[in-house]
Amino acid sequence: MTSPDLSAVNAGRRMSFAAQLSRAARLYGDRVAFSFAGRDLTFGALDERVTQLASALAEQGVGRGDRVAILMRNRLEFPETLLAPLRLGAIAVPVNFRLVAGEISYILADSGACALVVDGGLASTAAAASSTVDSLKVVLVTDGGEADFGPDALAYEQTVVTGSTDPLDIDVPESEAAFIIYTSGTTGRPKGAVLTHFNLLMAHLIQGLATGGVAREPATSLLAVPMFHIAGLSLSLSSMITGSRVVLYSSPTFVPAQIVDLFETERVTSCFFVPSQWAMICAVPGIKDRDLTLDKISWGAAVAAPSVLAAMAEVFPQAPAYCAFGQTEMSPTTCVLRGEDAVTKMGSVGTPLPGIEVRIVDEFMKDVAPGDVGEIVYRGPTTMREYWNKPEATAEAFAGGWFHSGDLVRMDEDGFIWVVDRKKDMIISGGENIYCAEVEAAIDSHPGVADVSVVGRADSHWGQVPVAFVVAADPASPPTLENVLEHLRERLASYKRPKEVVVVEALPRNASGKVQKFVLREQANA
Repeated sequence: MTSPDLSAVNAGRRMSFAAQLSRAARLYGDRVAFSFAGRDLTFGALDERVTQLASALAEQGVGRGDRVAILMRNRLEFPETLLAPLRLGAIAVPVNFRLVAGEISYILADSGACALVVDGGLASTAAAASSTVDSLKVVLVTDGGEADFGPDALAYEQTVVTGSTDPLDIDVPESEAAFIIYTSGTTGRPKGAVLTHFNLLMAHLIQGLATGGVAREPATSLLAVPMFHIAGLSLSLSSMITGSRVVLYSSPTFVPAQIVDLFETERVTSCFFVPSQWAMICAVPGIKDRDLTLDKISWGAAVAAPSVLAAMAEVFPQAPAYCAFGQTEMSPTTCVLRGEDAVTKMGSVGTPLPGIEVRIVDEFMKDVAPGDVGEIVYRGPTTMREYWNKPEATAEAFAGGWFHSGDLVRMDEDGFIWVVDRKKDMIISGGENIYCAEVEAAIDSHPGVADVSVVGRADSHWGQVPVAFVVAADPASPPTLENVLEHLRERLASYKRPKEVVVVEALPRNASGKVQKFVLREQANA
């Protein structure tokens, strides 16, 4: 009996995300994949340009396993640059464009990036960041910005159009790394989560199954969260699976009125924002009178205050609101609160996705009783492979054979999960656990508070005490500690109430919309 050609068999079983793009180009070649600033890019054109860019990178010496860093705002070149390394079996490393040069330099060096693709407007920052990174050999810059980077940079568009359109015959196993996504660093230095092709393919299939599958008519999604973030990356890649259109939005600052305009003019059917952004969108004057086609909205990446959830339900009654809960290391979604449960379980992050195993455990990895607080841990096909170059952090994260999320939650009698706090953010005061999210929700209900974050401050008697940083709804009349304590008298036990209220103009947030509590903690303990 003749042995089968295993290389052909293996190639026939592969489905990397570069292969997903080829599939989409065959099925939906003339359909628009991405739109930005009046320009459209079809699946067919995207597939060809990705091949050209991959060929050009290969000519520059980029190959399997090499890291290609991307420093860009949302734009049409971003999906090209995400997918081209994957076609070579290389690894894409999206970088937060809001970081300063020193922070970018850390990521470039930590990942060992050999190539960097830069938005022209960021060329000077990229030059400063890369000046001490020895691994970097190739730099491509858009919009004529190569002059701002330096003499060694190549022009992005010229490099793409001169690349070969011949298909690349490279078999990329789905177990190989596709992306290194650096965590948001809300507690310090970011770590690079290594996500494989298999992780991401399973994540999209599982989440699609959980949220109603593929629509009969192509959807139009608005992608306003940065594509370097796991939520933006995931939403942009979903177009390869569904053949849907993604409208990209980019602005130096978040302008909610512009978002509402795009909802209407682009006939957007779905979108994702973090809770602080939804609060601003819902407050746009006249939004209820606009001709909107939204039929699904979603939020995640941070805990949503009850006031924000109520505003979303009031402003968008026709669009079921889904909460997507998870983290970068899980590709990213682990739990979903479906639209039909949004009212009865308001504040919950829903139930675990099919195919992802969940436990809620104490510090000894013992399951806690329903209703009790514990850390949520995971197993499943979407779990990252490792933290890049950090074996000790990887071993700690996977202690006991489960991925430790760092999220403290409880599960109710119906199996719905409620986030209580981040494990690192929990305050222990006089032996009592204080969950910041609970205190924040209570303070958020004060009419004089527009935004709030609570952190622990060291105390010689109690160990720690809570401090509330608040943004005033009316800056001319900010809430005082006495105002807040009176408001909380019937809402929180005395030990949970803040010992100090610090009024600030805005809370420090990273590009994902998450509050940087380590900044507030440093300020509270200064």
